[in-house]
Amino acid sequence: MSGSDRPTVAVAFHSGYGHTAVLAEAVARGAAEAGAEVISVAVDAITEEQWAQLDAADAIVFGAPTYMGTASAAFHSFAEASSKRWYTQTWADKIAAGFTNSGAKNGDKSSTLGYFFTMAAQHGMHWVSLGVQPGWASTEGSEDDINRLGYFVGVGAQTPVDAGPEAVHKSDIATAEGLGARVARQTAFFRAGRTALAA
Repeated sequence: MSGSDRPTVAVAFHSGYGHTAVLAEAVARGAAEAGAEVISVAVDAITEEQWAQLDAADAIVFGAPTYMGTASAAFHSFAEASSKRWYTQTWADKIAAGFTNSGAKNGDKSSTLGYFFTMAAQHGMHWVSLGVQPGWASTEGSEDDINRLGYFVGVGAQTPVDAGPEAVHKSDIATAEGLGARVARQTAFFRAGRTALAA
């Protein structure tokens, strides 16, 4: 893709202890390798300039740890602040996706991914799923499989609560990279379609 054809993918995330930041980096890396320009925004310290970058992006991938069955409080604050964009539908027709991490294998991560999905729907965005079959789902599978925890809506990752960011599982990192690449490709398709319709 030429520079003018490259989609812009923003990764808007909160990371409490660094684990979710590792996934955010992986999503960004996957999107960049698939040809997108990437912007990373830590939403607990978002600036007006970064809000403008989100407004201008073609896609926004949301990420946060799962605490007490939902996204972190810092992410919720960002989501509530985004209501100004909801009111004007500034983010309508952008691509959206999501990722989360928790200490337990399940850890109610589906609730967080569902929260992201609902938020995106309220903004009028188009949700992109993970697009990967579950790994580690047979006797021949292993925890090293892509999508080892078997999520469909987005990336669900797991890191022990007593381990640091360096312990984020390599499979979860690879799964996040795959989501970033998928978002970049789907966003490029949308951009190409809009260009064709405009012509």
